Amino acid sequence: MTAAARRQALLEYLRDASEPCSASALAARFQVSRQVIVGDVALLRAGGEQITATPRGYLLQAEKPAETYTVACQHSADQMGSELYAMVDNGCTVLDVIVEHPVYGQLAGQLHCSSRYGVDAFLAASAGSKPLSLLTGGIHLHTLLCPDEASYRRVLAALDALGVLVK
Repeated sequence: MTAAARRQALLEYLRDASEPCSASALAARFQVSRQVIVGDVALLRAGGEQITATPRGYLLQAEKPAETYTVACQHSADQMGSELYAMVDNGCTVLDVIVEHPVYGQLAGQLHCSSRYGVDAFLAASAGSKPLSLLTGGIHLHTLLCPDEASYRRVLAALDALGVLVK
């Protein structure tokens, strides 16, 4: 398989994937090294493909009708799972977490969680690490991809009921 054919096959594989794919898993699938996959993804991105690297692997941004919203939250580290569940349980995808650092400015971490399974995988991957929100006293933003405004309103109500919504 030529490099161009491999990149096209990689792109098709990511289009069909419902969950992020790690570079190691892709390397095994295409029988190349992990570094070759990292290079292929870089070239695909340079060509305009919307491939995001998440803590669980690569994800191709799907073209689906949805609205993007931003929500502000404040909570302790032990409430992170409940907060994320409240968002995905109401039909939204949590794209990222953003904090405003006094020295470095805006810092963002990619999450791309759209289900409890995705949240559980993120929580497992981040076990032992400190969340970005600890840098700002628990205050942070999330960018949400919601199928409609009603989903977003349900998220707001759920976060408010948890006591983590910043109004």
